[in-house]
Amino acid sequence: MRRVLLALALCTALSVESSAQISVYDPAVTARNAATAAVEQLLLNTERLQHSQLRRMTQRLSLLTTLAKYAVIDPPRWRTHGGDFLFTQGYNDALIFGDPAGAAFLAVSHPVVDARDLLARLTPAARRVITSRLATLNMTDAAAIAATNDTGQLRLNGRKFELPAIDALESHVIDPSNDQSATAVLDKISGSARDADVAAMNMQLVNWRDGRAANEAFVAGSGDALRTWRQP
Repeated sequence: MRRVLLALALCTALSVESSAQISVYDPAVTARNAATAAVEQLLLNTERLQHSQLRRMTQRLSLLTTLAKYAVIDPPRWRTHGGDFLFTQGYNDALIFGDPAGAAFLAVSHPVVDARDLLARLTPAARRVITSRLATLNMTDAAAIAATNDTGQLRLNGRKFELPAIDALESHVIDPSNDQSATAVLDKISGSARDADVAAMNMQLVNWRDGRAANEAFVAGSGDALRTWRQP
């Protein structure tokens, strides 16, 4: 019996001794771990503050006040100024819709008489004077036709494209829903500005790439036009 008890005691002592662990303390590792934990906690707090600030920035102003007060009441509209014009209806329509061919202007202006046969009877000096005056009249007509067409195109595009775009932007800005936040509207504006910048950059790149050839072709074409132009 004593032998059995002695064997059990010996086994118990050996088991306790084999399971014991010795703790090791490394100040450098502990300091590094503490610094890492502090930095991670700081980053977490910063991200939480940023998230909270962004949520406050994206809150709709409509939560505090109505945005309808920022809409312009009855703004001036693009008007056609139509009416019953007895003698200038066609030209009035050209000022509203454009007239690239100049038919409306020619219909209300005094035509220049075909003087080619008469010019042949004049002396060279007199022919030169009359030809210059006729050319001046043609240039004046061309400028008036171009100005009339540009005015009509500006009014047409304003009514057809610009006015709906402005109205849509205004409706988005004063929309009280949370889906149309101020950030979303600004993103749309930024996207449009980006597209405009891309278009301008593409134009500049094409100019750098083909500018010399285009300039040479323009000079050659202008020179040929000046050499071969004759008064109709």
